[in-house]
Amino acid sequence: MTATTPRARDLGLGTGTLPTGSHNAITDVPGIRVGHTTVTAPPRVHSGVTAILPEGIGPRAPLPAGFFAGNGYGKFIGTTQLTELGELETPLLLTSTLSAFRVADALVGWVLEQPGAEAVRSLNPVVGECNDGLLSDIRSRPVGEDHVRAALASANTGPVAEGCVGAGTGMSALNFKAGIGTSSRVLPLTGREATLGALVLANFGGTLRLGSRTVTPADLGLPVPPPLPDTGSCVVVLATDAPLDARRLTRLARRAVFALARTGASYSHGSGDYGLALTTARTTAPLVPDADLDPLFTAALDAVEEAVLNSLLAATTTTGPRGDVRHGLPAAHLLRLLNG
Repeated sequence: MTATTPRARDLGLGTGTLPTGSHNAITDVPGIRVGHTTVTAPPRVHSGVTAILPEGIGPRAPLPAGFFAGNGYGKFIGTTQLTELGELETPLLLTSTLSAFRVADALVGWVLEQPGAEAVRSLNPVVGECNDGLLSDIRSRPVGEDHVRAALASANTGPVAEGCVGAGTGMSALNFKAGIGTSSRVLPLTGREATLGALVLANFGGTLRLGSRTVTPADLGLPVPPPLPDTGSCVVVLATDAPLDARRLTRLARRAVFALARTGASYSHGSGDYGLALTTARTTAPLVPDADLDPLFTAALDAVEEAVLNSLLAATTTTGPRGDVRHGLPAAHLLRLLNG
């Protein structure tokens, strides 16, 4: 994302009626920071790592979390313990499939060095991945420890860079170049206001859908990429400051994956479609009753849909090591099509 790159809301394509937070990003949730390290050596390597760092998280201070696999064709490290205990005890990192294991090891090393972790003998690193092998030399496993530490060190609470950055550098979705996207919503809950933010690592198959209309590269005057197996993945991370337990957060994580259908996702055999939801609420306040979760569900659906659109609009055309090309979604062409 640059100062001149329009986002979905700038084009009148914001979703839903709930207001956004000040940055329209996952970092609008108090205590959430995001950092990226981008690893490139064109045309061979387009990869990286993205860190989502909740304030104060650690093996001695886990946060409630829920996880949902819409289609489990992936290598989401650490999810069995997360599902069993309903707790996230490390920052969440996103990267390329074959780099995920190096990234997880680097995350373990970083956590063990943190103050208060001197006696830790076991921890559960959580690392999500998507396959960037179309546009990057995935077998080179280019993301290493220094990149992980840089992403964690750069994590901040301001606007979040989108598109071809961090883990999203080599990703594509819906026949366009994609990557990282984010959005947020501020919503009313019983007796209080809450914020929900979404961050997507978009890399999935299907045909882009805007409302009832489908949009293909040909519709925008772009070259049509050759047909490929309908594979890919999407990791969606939701964060909120609403007081929720792991069971309620798992219900919320399901909506993160459901929301991809609005954008045209195909949920194919070879796609890993995952949702992870966490709360930063460290409070004794009563949990949100199940009957009052609807505003959070609505916020999740709208924020995820808009985050995917933001990932497409921010991405730039990229050529991979074998000559494969995925074009960014050109805002001007898109508006002409929609208004024509």
